[in-house]
Amino acid sequence: MDKELLQAFEAVAAAAPPQPPARGDWAGRRVLINGLYDALGAAAPPEGDVDVVDFTVPSSDGHAVALRMYKPSTTPEVLVVYVHGGGLLGGSLDGSDHVCRRYAAEAGVAVVSVGYRLSPEAPFPSAVEDCVAAVRWAVEHARERVPGARVAIMGESAGGGLAATTALACRDGQIGPLAAQILVYPMLDDRTATASPAAEPFLVWSVDDNVTGWKAYLGDAYGADDLPATASIARAQVLGGLPAAYLEVGELDLFCAETITFGKGLIEEGVSVRLSVLPGAYHGFDQLAPESRIARQAFADRIAFLQSL
Repeated sequence: MDKELLQAFEAVAAAAPPQPPARGDWAGRRVLINGLYDALGAAAPPEGDVDVVDFTVPSSDGHAVALRMYKPSTTPEVLVVYVHGGGLLGGSLDGSDHVCRRYAAEAGVAVVSVGYRLSPEAPFPSAVEDCVAAVRWAVEHARERVPGARVAIMGESAGGGLAATTALACRDGQIGPLAAQILVYPMLDDRTATASPAAEPFLVWSVDDNVTGWKAYLGDAYGADDLPATASIARAQVLGGLPAAYLEVGELDLFCAETITFGKGLIEEGVSVRLSVLPGAYHGFDQLAPESRIARQAFADRIAFLQSL
């Protein structure tokens, strides 16, 4: 493990309950996830001049999807649809507020954060349909509020997986084009149910967590051979035509192998890819140890990529 990340890892381990929630306990995990996001947001420094507005757009089934737009003081040329993490069963607009403010302020991009529906109350395809509705709105209305903007999609953890499946759904539905997909330690493959022995002691998001999240999201379809790619992007047979990708994952992350596999598949089908595998980094390292050298460099790399669009 990276030496600077070790202290934060030990602090998280010390604060964790003596017994983690049992496999299948989505409610217990939601409490822990949302509590962590609240604490991270409270500890984050305030950002610069960013205008924020809340509104809703209809999903395909009529559900009102909550969106929150962040506009920097400068005139942005890029609008980023941002999908928060939380294992498909936690997280919120408020929990990712500090992250979105930082991207808007430091990258000079407009950000539209998606308050998608959570599982198991609203299983697949609700979350991806909500994200598609957000992208559709961004593509159709971005120029009204952000003149000349190009639209990209971005997500971290479960939000990274949803961002990838949303990009696929938009490709197939001819919504776009999207300028890029920025996927930070993304949750891509519902079949990931084991960890490498080297990484297992350092997993912030464990195998039990992963199985619980995917089962909550997929319900009775969990484990099915014919699961559609819009449920789990790792099932996709055709990756050509997807937007250019920025992929970032830590070496000690449960999602390391599936992120590399996805990046390789994109490259093989002619999609431009930037793939960063960060030595000694665990899941959520940038949130848990934001002042570490590796976190500051990772954030700078994301900012540079956004500014290059």
